[in-house]
Amino acid sequence: MKEKIKKLISESIHVKDALATEQAENIASAARMAVDTLRSGGKILIFGNGGSAADSQHIAAELVGRFKKERPALAAIALTTDSSIISALANDYGYDVTFARQIEALGRKGDLAIGLSTSGNSANVILAIKKAKTMGLATVCLTGSGGGKLKSECDVAIVVPSKETARIQEAHILIGHIICELIEEEVTKK
Repeated sequence: MKEKIKKLISESIHVKDALATEQAENIASAARMAVDTLRSGGKILIFGNGGSAADSQHIAAELVGRFKKERPALAAIALTTDSSIISALANDYGYDVTFARQIEALGRKGDLAIGLSTSGNSANVILAIKKAKTMGLATVCLTGSGGGKLKSECDVAIVVPSKETARIQEAHILIGHIICELIEEEVTKK
């Protein structure tokens, strides 16, 4: 077991080293977009499926609560939390529209939509990003596996250089934490 543990940790480190080399500028761009959105009175709408749904909730909680600094609450909503809305939309329209319909209801020009998909091919995330763009929202996606179809739909695509779901998800939460820290630094400047 010890050797397996060392191997898995080493794999995670390797992916994060590659992420730093290949995606630092895209992460910085996403953070700037989030800061601009919040400074202009907009909100951040975050969504994904499965582990990405949990990551969406985690990131929204860091922004509404706090990450490291005491500061005013920041406007962020995870579109993955209302089981009544999600199940009603899935039942009435199909699962593919669960996030797009919420973007339509809650999104406004000047907001930022952040879609997470480890494969980059989640139909409901792609449709939500497309809806956000037609409504004038800025868009960011966090993906892996080469970016999938989602990569070309977003204003900024942060593509984790891995095909392994666990490594991609580990990197996504790191990216989320980095963006939260950069946001806090900027919004708390005097």
